[in-house]
Amino acid sequence: MKTKEIKELETKDLAERMEAEVAKYNQMKLNHSITPLENPSQIKAVRRDIARMKTELRQRELNK
Repeated sequence: MKTKEIKELETKDLAERMEAEVAKYNQMKLNHSITPLENPSQIKAVRRDIARMKTELRQRELNK
């Protein structure tokens, strides 16, 4: 998910999306520990998406 797409989302939607991504990330880590994923760089991409979302939420919180 690109930064531009993240900024276009409303705060409530962004928080919900972040929770879903965190659940997805945890599931991917668990699956990878049991049977290796074909593309383990997906884990890194999801982790970075979560960081982008957290950053945007924090910026919105500070700008209020």
